[in-house]
Amino acid sequence: MDVSAFWHNVLTKNREALPSWFCADAVIRWWCSNEQFTVSEYIRANCDYPGEWDGKMERIERNGDSVILAGRVFLSDQSASFHVVSFLKLRNDKICELDEYWADDGEAPAWRKDMKIGKPIR
Repeated sequence: MDVSAFWHNVLTKNREALPSWFCADAVIRWWCSNEQFTVSEYIRANCDYPGEWDGKMERIERNGDSVILAGRVFLSDQSASFHVVSFLKLRNDKICELDEYWADDGEAPAWRKDMKIGKPIR
């Protein structure tokens, strides 16, 4: 599976190409918001999400029929930014399970800043 091409189709909201990446019975789970989708529901949620998006893959790990992708997704005007970790389980080189964990990017909370520990990554 060409993970970069899949990622590009997600970011560009390519409604026509996205189904080709999935098994017909694939299950997609967004754990942080407690949602499970069919392929068509996932494509609708992704493609109808407001705004124009861009992103960067930051890490890809492959192990047999499993792929782990970590990336940053942001509005094209840079007004919002998120990180996602995606666990893809493949069957016949198509996604049969997609488990994603999304988080808003932001500053460390005040209680941790008060501890004067850590430093910015970028």
